[in-house]
Amino acid sequence: MEDVNELVQKVFSGLSPLVIEDVADEGERIVARSVTTECETEPLIRHSLAQVFNERGDGAVVRGGTAQISKNDRQPHLTLSDARQLLLDALAEYRTTHGHQPARIVVHKTSNFTQGKIDGFHEAADMRDIDHVDMLWIQRRGAPYLYRTGQLPPLRGTTVRLDARSMLLYTRGSVPHFRTYPGMYIPQPLLIRAASQGTDPLAASTDILALSKMNWNNAQLDERDPLTLRTAYRVGSILKHVPTNARIATRYACYM
Repeated sequence: MEDVNELVQKVFSGLSPLVIEDVADEGERIVARSVTTECETEPLIRHSLAQVFNERGDGAVVRGGTAQISKNDRQPHLTLSDARQLLLDALAEYRTTHGHQPARIVVHKTSNFTQGKIDGFHEAADMRDIDHVDMLWIQRRGAPYLYRTGQLPPLRGTTVRLDARSMLLYTRGSVPHFRTYPGMYIPQPLLIRAASQGTDPLAASTDILALSKMNWNNAQLDERDPLTLRTAYRVGSILKHVPTNARIATRYACYM
């Protein structure tokens, strides 16, 4: 109980109980984007949402513009201008919180990137003189399974490069320290696809693997989803009850 109380005090005092080690650039950060449905107040409107994290796990929340349902895949997508503004707002909130701009931006999404979103995110980065932008489509379904000799599933952290831009990653799996698989169901890998030029899928997978252990609000060793996606779902489930024009709390700790 003392450990739990200490963790809670750290989180709400602004300290970071968890840190990603060996980060190449100071101020590196991850941006996760989700689309939420305003069920309670405006049932037919979907709004974009961004969570901003740096290598210390410090997070901020930004709500963006209205997403439009595409006729091609029936998924909500941002226009170029809305994507640009969402990232600009996220960068502004990051600068307000940390006092500097990040050296690198990584965008995580669970749906594909349209050309408008790619151009919008790049324009926002160019406006803030940020040269390194990675965009990753993380698919939770449809990834092929791997099998090991014996009774245990693949090791946590197992990666397989499928092509120049795609990587298979097991964020859950057997753990040598435990000599078993600490889970109840067959672990499902994530399929990671790079939507930006010059992205290293292996380096991106390493970041995602580290982020799968950075959920402060969980005593489990790891989770299948990285912190970016997990909080996108949880924050979105809260903000869908908040009216469009209402001010929202920007600190991630307020949504834990």
